[in-house]
Amino acid sequence: MGGRRRGTPGYDEDFSFVSPFVKYLLFMFNFIFWIISLVMVSIGVYARMMKHAEAAMACLSVDPAMMLLVVGVLMFIITFCGCVGSLRENICLLQTFCISLTVIFLLQLIAGILGFIFSDTARSKVTEMINNAIIHYRDDIDLQNLIDFGQMEFGCCGGVTYTDWSRNMYFNCSKDNPSTERCSVPFSCCIISKEKVVVNTMCGHYMQNFEYLEAGDHIHTNGCIDKLVNWIHSNMFLLGGIALGLAIPQLVGILLSQILINQIKDQIELQNYNQKHRSDPWS
Repeated sequence: MGGRRRGTPGYDEDFSFVSPFVKYLLFMFNFIFWIISLVMVSIGVYARMMKHAEAAMACLSVDPAMMLLVVGVLMFIITFCGCVGSLRENICLLQTFCISLTVIFLLQLIAGILGFIFSDTARSKVTEMINNAIIHYRDDIDLQNLIDFGQMEFGCCGGVTYTDWSRNMYFNCSKDNPSTERCSVPFSCCIISKEKVVVNTMCGHYMQNFEYLEAGDHIHTNGCIDKLVNWIHSNMFLLGGIALGLAIPQLVGILLSQILINQIKDQIELQNYNQKHRSDPWS
């Protein structure tokens, strides 16, 4: 027999189907994303705690901190299953990890296809989200910073046009509005020269009272929807690369977990065979 286990020809005493390389590669893969998820959750929790409770609840659906928190918690749970499952060689946890990644990948793929096919519906949903964000602009500092960044980056103002800011209670043009910002737009709508060191935050005051061409001398009058759509059309290769960059880690995780699951199953079958052979060596 010489180093071979009786009844199991071809396998040494210490033979294992489970590859340490696959096992610890999957662990490190999950551990990195587990750390990232902890950072995301920490930032989300901190941002939520820093906000006024009533204001935070009013705009929960468009709160960037809440979105970060939800994604972080989901990522934490999935990567935790992957970490523990790979270390403990637990098939149940590994299958949970593999199925979760597969579902997320398929949902992303379906969302991308549906967004391309039903572009008009997707556009209306984005418009609805932006209008909702405009309504809660002053209620959430994170949302406010996000909108200001978007308007300055894309050189736009409002959803469809600059007058959309009348949806906000502070910028509303109604005569009974007591706000000092009545009929104004945020300073991020303003056409700011790169030569100016100090930004005039009052530059958007009363701009909704101006006609389109007249207002265009001082602020960006085009809405952010068209700017965003044009940017997407102009950067399809970049967005495709980002989508591929998000998909590759998911596919790697699915592949590694499935390989490890099959190896563990083979190892369990070998152990069961050896146990049966010990109890009945003549079987």
